[in-house]
Amino acid sequence: MSVKAKYQGLLDLGEQLGIKDGNVTVEGDVLKIKGQAKTPYEKDLMWDKIKQLGGESPSDIKANITVEDDSVYHRHVVKSGESLSKIAKHYYGDAMKYKAIFEANTGILKNPDVIHPDQVLVIPNK
Repeated sequence: MSVKAKYQGLLDLGEQLGIKDGNVTVEGDVLKIKGQAKTPYEKDLMWDKIKQLGGESPSDIKANITVEDDSVYHRHVVKSGESLSKIAKHYYGDAMKYKAIFEANTGILKNPDVIHPDQVLVIPNK
C-alpha cells in the first residue's frame, strides 16, 4: 500500500473541512501535507485522523497544518435537538463546560437552556 493510499482518509477529511492552501507531495516513503484549517478544532480533527491512520508517532507523514482563526476553538452551527451541554461534551469531553459556551455567547443567548437551530455559537478555546 502506498503512503498516499494509507492516508487517503486524511486527504478526504481535509477536503470535507475545506482546508485552504492544501499541498500534498510524496517524497520517498513520506507523505508531506500542508494546509490551513479554519479553527483549532479542525486542526485537532486532522491530527486525530493522522494518529488514527498512522499511530501516535508516525514516521511516514510530515504535516504542517496552520490555523486561520485561533481566537476561538470553533464556530458551531446549532442543529435541532442539541443543547449546550451536548455541544460542550462534543468539543470538550465534559458536558458541564456548557457554562463556558454560554458565557462566550451572551450576545445572542439569554438563557443556557434555550438555543435554536442555525444559531452560530462561539466555542471558546480550551
